Amino acid sequence: MDTIRARKRTRQIHIGPVPIGGGAPIAVQSMTNTDTRDVPATVRQIKELDEAGCEIVRLAVPDREAIEALKKIKSKVPLPLIADVHFDHRLAIAALEAGADGLRINPGNIGGREAVKKILLEAGARSIPIRIGVNAGSLPKEILKRHGRPSPEAMMESALMFVNLFEDLDFNQIKISLKSSHVLTTIAAYELLRDKVDYPFHLGVTEAGTLISGTVKNAIGIGSLLLKGIGDTLRVSLTRDPVEEIRVAYEILRAVDLRHRGPEIISCPTCARCEIDLFRLVDRVERALSGIRSSPKVAIMGCVVNGPGEAKEADIGIAGGRGQGVLFKNGELVKKVPEQELADVLIKEVKKLSNEQ
Repeated sequence: MDTIRARKRTRQIHIGPVPIGGGAPIAVQSMTNTDTRDVPATVRQIKELDEAGCEIVRLAVPDREAIEALKKIKSKVPLPLIADVHFDHRLAIAALEAGADGLRINPGNIGGREAVKKILLEAGARSIPIRIGVNAGSLPKEILKRHGRPSPEAMMESALMFVNLFEDLDFNQIKISLKSSHVLTTIAAYELLRDKVDYPFHLGVTEAGTLISGTVKNAIGIGSLLLKGIGDTLRVSLTRDPVEEIRVAYEILRAVDLRHRGPEIISCPTCARCEIDLFRLVDRVERALSGIRSSPKVAIMGCVVNGPGEAKEADIGIAGGRGQGVLFKNGELVKKVPEQELADVLIKEVKKLSNEQ
């Protein structure tokens, strides 16, 4: 039974060559955590993100030195760049002049209506989209006072206030995010706004935390919204190397069957019946296959209870036994393999299959 609600149809914008909304595939983005002013380090990280499957990168632009760095970075990387600017509308305009493919601003802290108007005039002249980034931690004072706390209703009201401002100023190259570190608040805010605008939504749970806690929060928050048909682009927020954000993002998209990138590894948690070193085996295979873009299903099972069945259902799989494993390919038993050769054989077979695809 199909449990995914039909995806909300939004108007389409483009961040560089990447389409957002309008039925386009949900785009995966991240944000550099290098100092933007350190051009070599930032370029290196963006290239790592590109290799991992990132499609859009956001950079913090805190001052004029970062603007100069943005110009250099833009000429050295393959991905479209979004400039993240706060407090100073002149920096936002300078980022547009430096070649940014998009802007992320919080209209509430950028300097008032006139400052926003100046940014929109420059962005409109260049057909550059702007993300209205509503964050529970920085809502306008009057809205926060009216609602008493950063509730979903307060976040929705903030977003609509800024949308109305942009529309009054004749600008509609917009995408919207409503982020909180509280998962249920985030979900509720997006649900409230869903049917009130047709602009694309950027999904995320802000300040989500470390690798494990952050992955759980993002998976529940972003995954729930995707299952409700909400979302056109996303960023997984982790206190971690941003390459990890990309890996988690694609696993979330795979879990809800919306996008698939890289092999899907199915492996058991192990129990007393496991008679091979499955932890080491899975870690080695996962690392070796990390650069593959196709998405074969790879089963790595530790015993004879569920192992043969899972391995048969996978494109490539092994079911472990005492000091050895049985290799399956496309549902057919191929051969027995000694434990010390399992990783090499499995990696070779997956790479061979991926090349065929």
